[in-house]
Amino acid sequence: MSARRTTQIFCASTLYGAATLAAALDSGCFGRADRRILLVTNNAAVPETTPAVDEAEGFERLRGRFDSVLSWNETISPLHPAGWTPRGQDMPMLQRHLRRIWDLGDDRVELALESLQVTPALAIAQLLPDAPVTVYADGLMSYGPTRNKIDPLIGGRVRRLLHLDLVPGLEPLLLAEFGAAPEAVPAEAFTKIVEELSGPVAGATAAEGPALLLGQYLAALKLLTADEEEELHLRMVRGAVARGHRRLVFKPHPTAPDAWTQSLVDEAERLGAELTVEDRTVLAEVLYRELRPALVVGCFSTALLTASSFYGLPVARVGTGTLLERLTPFQNSNRIPLTVVDAVVPPLEEGGADEPAGPGPDVAELNDLVAAVGFAMQPKIRADLREAAARHLSGPHAERTRHHFTRRRLTVLDLPGGLPLPRHPQVRRLARQALRLRKELRKRSAARK
Repeated sequence: MSARRTTQIFCASTLYGAATLAAALDSGCFGRADRRILLVTNNAAVPETTPAVDEAEGFERLRGRFDSVLSWNETISPLHPAGWTPRGQDMPMLQRHLRRIWDLGDDRVELALESLQVTPALAIAQLLPDAPVTVYADGLMSYGPTRNKIDPLIGGRVRRLLHLDLVPGLEPLLLAEFGAAPEAVPAEAFTKIVEELSGPVAGATAAEGPALLLGQYLAALKLLTADEEEELHLRMVRGAVARGHRRLVFKPHPTAPDAWTQSLVDEAERLGAELTVEDRTVLAEVLYRELRPALVVGCFSTALLTASSFYGLPVARVGTGTLLERLTPFQNSNRIPLTVVDAVVPPLEEGGADEPAGPGPDVAELNDLVAAVGFAMQPKIRADLREAAARHLSGPHAERTRHHFTRRRLTVLDLPGGLPLPRHPQVRRLARQALRLRKELRKRSAARK
């Protein structure tokens, strides 16, 4: 009787994710397989107008690590990857159909997925129910708690969490409730992949590199309005020029409006500097190799940490203070990336009103802060972190990190720093109801405006 074939399926929605997977493969993070499939998913609002991962510049240099490249969008067409999950009654039929069209037969399947708590990764895991799962982290969100409660039948299949060691010594919280073991992908493997994506780089020159400004398009995430985000980018320009930089390069988000970039060019010219726009859809890390920037500026982009940790480049942040105050709901999954960048990256504008500064935390303090924020975000999923949260919020560093928490959240969770509540259960319930009512009234008032 012949042995069953092993097929590994790697799901990627970004070039950064595909590069992380390639680095993990080159490092031996995955065992032997008879067949390796890269499953590309395009989660853009209008996939037809946005290039998928396998159409990105440089992808061809990664393709050879996989036996075939398939499209999840084509598999479920005309449905959208971010909005479709299989119905329970259709599951057996769809499972058979998927094995047939992907030529899986009775293969032993292993999955490598990102963002398991949401589609399309969740749908793929459901359709291949016997496959063990490796989750790989596409950036700083690996340090935060799982944002949704996951069915134990799926979460229990997760063996490990692969992640880039963006902040050495900081322990990821993602999927730890299922015992997923964190495993760092070697930084040198990732930077080698970046070398492949960028190709040969000209020799170093005596001229200092430009300041590189990273756009994120936060308006698309509804974290800022379009006007507010444009102003954030203008602050990057002004701050870089104030530090003495006269050559600036802006890397916009691929879906950001072109009008924003022209206003940055005009502002730089007004200040006596020159700004050029990088219009290639390449990773920021490719630009680190090509430009060797003298400074990298961003809001809370993961690329700020790859710049400092992997390439030794100076970095600065803008706008984290404002976003920490306004980010809603408190459990928004962008909170941990914001928290980490705010804590470890220095502000661009010294003394800025919304840019808390001060000495960076040591590793132990940073782990305590992230655990405390993680508990406040997901107190039911990570109830085990309550003690760590209480310890941090009553400890010597609490005052310096208090801006990472809202008074209301601390009060509702009965944590140090919240308003004192009576101990009688009925009175406490009434107090919580009053807080919820106040929040609802504020929402309605904002909607009317």
